Order: sequence, then C-alpha cells, then structure tokens
Amino acid sequence: MLDLVTDSLVSEYDAMIVRVGENATDEQLVAALMRDSAWTAQGAREVLQLARKYGTSILRNALALASAMQIEDGEAGL
Repeated sequence: MLDLVTDSLVSEYDAMIVRVGENATDEQLVAALMRDSAWTAQGAREVLQLARKYGTSILRNALALASAMQIEDGEAGL
C-alpha cells in the first residue's frame, strides 16, 4: 500500500514541477503546492524545506520508519 501511495505522490509532484518549471522559485513552488495539492502555506513551506534540506536518501528512511511506527501526521500536524 505504501508503494502505491508514494508512487501516486511522486507522479503528482512530477507533474506539478513540469507545470511550474524546474527553475521555479520557492514562492512559486509553495503556491503550486497550495493550489494543486491542498497544502496550507505553512505546510507547503515546511515540506519544501524538508525536501531541500534532506533529499530522498534521508526522507525515504523517515517515511519507512514513520510507516512502521504508524505515524501519519506527526507532531507538527501539518
């Protein structure tokens, strides 16, 4: 199930990046996340910064650990 969800999200965000362009500013990415993926402004900024700071190698491990621990939204509640 986790693979299906992540594959869907990767496809969604791939399409978003195509729409805004690979050289989009953080502001443009936040706006796209809010518009296309129903993020709040704070949540969009946080998820963008997590992606920039940690990249896929760390975040995929965090995803696997959160899944194993059955943590869906975490303490931040974003």
